[in-house]
Amino acid sequence: MSMTEGLLVPPGHGRTVATPAQHVTFKVTGAHSRTASSFEVVVPPGFDVGAHVHTRSEELFYVLEGELDVLAFEPRVRTPDNWRRWESVSGSQVVRAGPGTVIAVPPGCPHAFANPTDAPARMFFQAAPPPDHERYFEELLEILAAGGPPDEAAIEALRARYDIQQLTPLRHGGEVPAAGLAP
Repeated sequence: MSMTEGLLVPPGHGRTVATPAQHVTFKVTGAHSRTASSFEVVVPPGFDVGAHVHTRSEELFYVLEGELDVLAFEPRVRTPDNWRRWESVSGSQVVRAGPGTVIAVPPGCPHAFANPTDAPARMFFQAAPPPDHERYFEELLEILAAGGPPDEAAIEALRARYDIQQLTPLRHGGEVPAAGLAP
């Protein structure tokens, strides 16, 4: 594909990476954009990505359906247990985001999202620069496909390689696994 030709991805199309934690459909990858990778993400009930931070990546989230609890600020104190109780120096707190909400996350800003409802939520997600997040999702799926308990050391090394510093645990459906997708 030449850079003078655009890309059209119809609804329901794109390469999908699925785990019990999330369903991620690649819409625009580094092969098509020098600016950002774009994904559609289905967030199941009970999923909590855990607070994390990127030193180089910038992200944008747009809630399409459902509701998510979201965080995008540096807290007064980074407690290691529950980011939902965090508060910023200016008084910002975690908010419940519904359809149409945009969350912009600059490099170095702690952020998180969780689905506290009984219904799946769906969001559009962009990560810049490409292709770090798409490669992270692909390599994570390879680790998880090995079967058995997730290889925590391999996942930690993967996160370090792709600029993800996990601040609080990822949780899914009431469980507290350390492994999983962390946009």
